[in-house]
Amino acid sequence: MRFEITVDVAAPPERVWSILTDVERLPDLTPSMEHVELLDGPLRRSARARVRQPRLAPAVWTVTEFTEHESFTWESRTAGVTTTGGHLVRPAPGGATLRLTLVQVGPLAPLLGLLLGRRARAYVTMEANGVKKAAESA
Repeated sequence: MRFEITVDVAAPPERVWSILTDVERLPDLTPSMEHVELLDGPLRRSARARVRQPRLAPAVWTVTEFTEHESFTWESRTAGVTTTGGHLVRPAPGGATLRLTLVQVGPLAPLLGLLLGRRARAYVTMEANGVKKAAESA
């Protein structure tokens, strides 16, 4: 399964980045997250975070790529499925563009996509809209 959403944000890219990378605050911005706890200090390459989302098992996400002020990717692994979440902020006329991606691969990914695909897409959309609203109202 692969899902991607891109939203235009009427706010400077620096503000969008700051809000997006304050991952412990994301549950305040979106109903798609109940709790986020950084396990290894600030968000950076190899940092881990425990994420609880409604109607999903808690997951530990590990940052696999990190480019300051631009993008980060994190990954969570369970039996038979690797889920990768991409986060990208780019300058755009009038503000910034925010792109979030969710990719699931592995032998059980097709089954998981059938069972949870609609919820996963809704959660990614909620996250993008929550960050957009927070950045535009700051």
